[in-house]
Amino acid sequence: MTALNLTIRQLRYVNEVARLGSVQAASRSLHISQSSILAAISIAEAEIGARLFDRKPARGVMLTPAGERYINASRYLLEAEKEFDRAIGTLSGRVPPVIRIGCFEPFGAIFMAEMLRLYLDEIGEQVEIILQEGDQLEVRNWLAEGSVDLAILYDIGPDIVGTITRICKAPAHALLSASDPLAKKEALWLAELADRPLVLLDMPQTSTYLLTLFDVLAHRPSVKFRTRSYETVRSAVGSGLGVSILNLRPVGRANQDGPGIARRPLLDELPPPTLLIADMYGTLKPMFLRVFIEVFRNFFQGLGPARFAVTTPERQRTLLL
Repeated sequence: MTALNLTIRQLRYVNEVARLGSVQAASRSLHISQSSILAAISIAEAEIGARLFDRKPARGVMLTPAGERYINASRYLLEAEKEFDRAIGTLSGRVPPVIRIGCFEPFGAIFMAEMLRLYLDEIGEQVEIILQEGDQLEVRNWLAEGSVDLAILYDIGPDIVGTITRICKAPAHALLSASDPLAKKEALWLAELADRPLVLLDMPQTSTYLLTLFDVLAHRPSVKFRTRSYETVRSAVGSGLGVSILNLRPVGRANQDGPGIARRPLLDELPPPTLLIADMYGTLKPMFLRVFIEVFRNFFQGLGPARFAVTTPERQRTLLL
């Protein structure tokens, strides 16, 4: 006989006992009788011909070596069941219980929390959002291997696999300490920054893109400070460690710039990267994804270029796609 003679539900009972170390605690957690849990344990032990748990008076239960192997193996089955339920929900057009979003890491602090609040309000479902934040390469790989439902990133680097929905352009701008004399100007040329120490957002593809912007000049600036954190870039610039180049400004209520930093548009003609959503569904997008794209697009339309970008007024009208 195999472990499949135990129902998925009973398998969950056994796993909960292993997790909590107590039949009584598992009974309370699952809101079922202890006798149902004990029956599930008995069936499992009969199938493998060994005890799963050692009973310890006043200490609950502990997994035996055979129990350890059983529980480890059963977790694969329980995880597969979750993925099956999730896939069926996706294929039927319903909102799956869990939505996994791959996201370029800085976006989490810049706008994702605000946007996701609107999305959850729109779908009106009890759904869990898992936001996997990484660099551009990681997000691309997650999408290609199917570990996320969609990806939110820039179009820098190699072509992105999947279907692309372009949202807006994100022109580069300068980030300076508010006490920097350059902060008194309304707009800047890259040449004015080239001799200043640079605080670099140091992530794969991102750092290459940012440094390449200076190739229109005779030389690149000297990198003074590297970090993969958008928040740390802001802190470093505010502390006077140098200037920086970024693309989007924060739009959330909880993460606005402090008085110690200033953002200024760049006057150079620089190609702006495009913020986009990528997915692997093609034209047969499930409903939850179609709604997500609509909410995402409306979010940036509602903000308007003046709130998400730092650029000159004449360039603002070209940013929304």
